[in-house]
Amino acid sequence: MTILVTGAAGFIGFHLARALLARGERVIGVDNVNDYYDPALKEARLAVLEAELGFTFVRGDLADHAAVLALAERFPGIDRIVHLAAQAGVRYAEVNPWAYVDANAMGQVAILELARRLGRLSHVLYASSSSVYGGNTKLPFSETDPVERPFSLYAATKRGAELIAAAYAHLHGIPSTGLRFFTVYGPWGRPDMAAYLFAKAITEGRPITVFGEGKLTRDFTYIDDIVAGILGCLDAGPAVAARPDEPGGPPHRVYNLGNHRSEPLSRYIGLIEEALGRRAIVEHKPRPRADVPETYADITRAREDFGFDPATPIDLGIPSFIAWFRAWHGV
Repeated sequence: MTILVTGAAGFIGFHLARALLARGERVIGVDNVNDYYDPALKEARLAVLEAELGFTFVRGDLADHAAVLALAERFPGIDRIVHLAAQAGVRYAEVNPWAYVDANAMGQVAILELARRLGRLSHVLYASSSSVYGGNTKLPFSETDPVERPFSLYAATKRGAELIAAAYAHLHGIPSTGLRFFTVYGPWGRPDMAAYLFAKAITEGRPITVFGEGKLTRDFTYIDDIVAGILGCLDAGPAVAARPDEPGGPPHRVYNLGNHRSEPLSRYIGLIEEALGRRAIVEHKPRPRADVPETYADITRAREDFGFDPATPIDLGIPSFIAWFRAWHGV
């Protein structure tokens, strides 16, 4: 297959592209390599991908709509799209809200318009987020739960992207699947993510900021399990959209991809300390309004439809991340 992967220089996009290339697919990677975090990490990921046969990189921004649509003429053989490019980060939305609307809402429209132009495209997968569950208190979170109480602009744009995809599926028959990722971590992770922030502060002898007295819980999901879920959904194809319990709808569905384990943040930090062999200096602060107190994924639908079965508890995932972190920073 020829698969377009947006956000290929990003954390999840990089790992997915490597997995696709390893099994012989042709990958066209698109990324604007912006400076939301150190572009050197993105360039290093790209260097790994560009050393592989079958990888083509296009440096471009989804905000350039003409350039996005031109991909249909440049690469008419695209079979499927995995749209992972987005403006990430819950709290950064309070600093730069425009970036979230441009990337997460307008970017979704650009990709779906590209899908219309390609015509023969068989499936669009796109990244959503556990953040869409917002203030829900019923646990674990299920895809059938209401998602009308976003706690952040990031969450609102991700939910908006789901609704946009549903509309395109209804109007134009574009088969699409949204994947709600739950707190992904692992090697080559983003520097703004908790594991990376904590590890860097601890190794440098700086305090770490812990919100909510460490009582927040998260469904921490290792990157290899997320990639396995994406590949499973990709291989199952858009037929997974026609669930017998939801007949007659457009070819659009959403799925949770999480570890199906909700862990206290305090335990997560403890494993980082153990892997580094150093104790953290902790500064407690109140939970920001944009942060949800708990996340926990019900993965029944993904397990039934494409065999999603996460296999990496944080006891194994954190040491793996720290091993990469040490190598990357020469610690």
